[in-house]
Formats: sequence, structure tokens, C-alpha cells
Amino acid sequence: MIKELVHDPIFLGQKSENATSEDLDTAKDLLDTLNAYKDTCVGMAANMIGVKKRIICFDNDGKYMIMFNPEIIKFSEPYETEESCLSLLGSPRKTKRYKKIRVQYHTADFKLRTKTFEGWTAQIVQHEIDHCNGVLI
Repeated sequence: MIKELVHDPIFLGQKSENATSEDLDTAKDLLDTLNAYKDTCVGMAANMIGVKKRIICFDNDGKYMIMFNPEIIKFSEPYETEESCLSLLGSPRKTKRYKKIRVQYHTADFKLRTKTFEGWTAQIVQHEIDHCNGVLI
């Protein structure tokens, strides 16, 4: 189900709780909502649709990927960039990102996985994990 986006910086600034198998419907809603905004958005975190759970969904080279409880466990090659966010009004904001990251996460069947991302996809994943951590750009 497509959900309304949250714009409240106080809500968005709170850390999300770990997701469980009971949160699969939230992941589906997140994916539906991202699909609805696909022309202007490449990733979303569950708190953007009002659910404080560590779930992200993003464009991974043309195919959407969902992660439960993602954590960046390794990063390299820092750089400065500017980003926008559907949840935050105003112009793009400066932020620090890493060109290469390694992420540990759970799949939809809650199997633990690790994956390396680079470039644009790595930037998207960092942005969404920041949402889970209550970090606003």
C-alpha cells in the first residue's frame, strides 16, 4: 500500500528499532511507496512512511532491493557531495559519503548477508541507513 511521506524532522531524527519477521508488510508498503515516487526518488527508509523500523528499499542498478537491519561494517574513499530527500524540504544539503561500503543486513527471510556497494548505489544506501540512525542530511 502506498503510504504518505513523513516530513516531521523530530520523528525522522529518532533512531529506528530493529525489524523482525513481523515487519514484512512494512517492507511491502515501503516498496509500493518507492515505486509510486520512482520518478523522483531512488531509495526510502521505513521512517519516511511513519514506521520506526530498520528497513530500507533502494534502486540497486535498476532492480529494487530491500534490506532489514542494515549496518555499514566497512567504508573507504570519503568524498563530499550534495543530496536531497523527499522527506526534507528545501535545497540539496552537503554531506560526506564513501565511494565503497560493505553492508551487513538481513534478507526478507531473515538470513544474514553481507554485500559491497560502490559509487551511486553506495551513496543511496548510506543515505537510507542514515535515516535508520536518525541522521538527517
